[in-house]
Amino acid sequence: MRYLPLTAQNRKDMLHSIGAKTVDDLFVDVPKSAMRKDLPDLPLHIGELEVERKLSAYANENHHAGMGPFFLGAGCYYHHVPASVDYIIQRSEFLTAYTPYQPEIAQGTLQYLYEFQSMIAMITGQDIANASLYDGATAVAEAALMAMRVTKRNKVVLSTPLHPHYQGVLESYLKNSNIGHIEENAAADSDTACIIVQSPDFYGNVHVYETFRKICDETGALLIVVVNEILSLGLLPAPAEADIVCGEAQSIGNAMSFGGPHLGFFACREKYLRQMPGRLCGETVDADGNRGFVLTLSTREQHIRREKATSNICTNQGLCALAFTVHMALLGEDGFKTLARLNHEAACKLADALAGLQGISIENKTFFNEFTLRFADGFDCTKLVEKLTAKDIIAGYADGSRLIVAATEMTSDEDIATLATALKGMV
Repeated sequence: MRYLPLTAQNRKDMLHSIGAKTVDDLFVDVPKSAMRKDLPDLPLHIGELEVERKLSAYANENHHAGMGPFFLGAGCYYHHVPASVDYIIQRSEFLTAYTPYQPEIAQGTLQYLYEFQSMIAMITGQDIANASLYDGATAVAEAALMAMRVTKRNKVVLSTPLHPHYQGVLESYLKNSNIGHIEENAAADSDTACIIVQSPDFYGNVHVYETFRKICDETGALLIVVVNEILSLGLLPAPAEADIVCGEAQSIGNAMSFGGPHLGFFACREKYLRQMPGRLCGETVDADGNRGFVLTLSTREQHIRREKATSNICTNQGLCALAFTVHMALLGEDGFKTLARLNHEAACKLADALAGLQGISIENKTFFNEFTLRFADGFDCTKLVEKLTAKDIIAGYADGSRLIVAATEMTSDEDIATLATALKGMV
């Protein structure tokens, strides 16, 4: 009972209150086939010291990005995060801050969220941004739902290769809400709510938006641009032609962290402001005329009737957004552009080193810090990645006979030479 504060009588009283005889009655709706008949294959109990040893042994089996040549991207990128970022976000006034519904005691939190919004709007070339979403995948799904609300249509067109995780989440949103459907590489028509363009796309190709913008203007659809490597906007033109820009901002201030938590961002044109999902911070003045910040236009389900809510997302990735804001403030506009240029230069060096290898070709005509290698038909890149991993080289993301590789400011000339040498003997 050390960690279970409820007594047997407590449990009996609660069950009686809800009309259940036993705890098992709470699970009558779960199919019998889904119920476990025995305990999971886990140790029943061991001492604290033994637990620490066992978990440390598990952790030591991980191969993190800093342990050798690392070329894996595909939506999650290895970047340097200054030590000052971690120091600042761990200050107690940031780390322990709760949701800022009471502006009189949450000005610090509200201010950095307002600054985050301002940075995202500037980077994306949009009028306004929200205070972040959970991750890039949910940001894309929310963008599609918003387009459906604005246009009152239910068809979503994917015009470039979208990250498969993003597409999976989008499909889940639409399937389970039964409000729309997805068509890939289809023509937009009068039933199209939006055209979704990822740039750079999943395979690293950079796209321009003029043609997509023209199609949207002709059909009345919204143009959604997805960016899952926000650093690319330090070198590529901001997608100002878009109606909505969303994606993943993990690259600034946030480590990969074995896949999360990450930082979704969302920006749009001002005329769609009242349909935008998530939390929004605004600037105001107090009773004495001093500058202050508040949550505004709170059309979330906890504030209004659920059927009227623009989204069921009523929070944001506050600490991750703070890390982004601190890192961006340290970089400044020039530093952001310089970092983007360093990434592109590293990718160009990698492409030059691999382009001449027999049996390998580069698919991309354009790229930022990620591109796709094409091997002979039938070649299994999954096995290639596994063999290189055994040599402590994380080679990239395997997709059939394709290998998607990324290079960042963390990629050294020695790393590139190591990969090129390893590939020579394996293709």
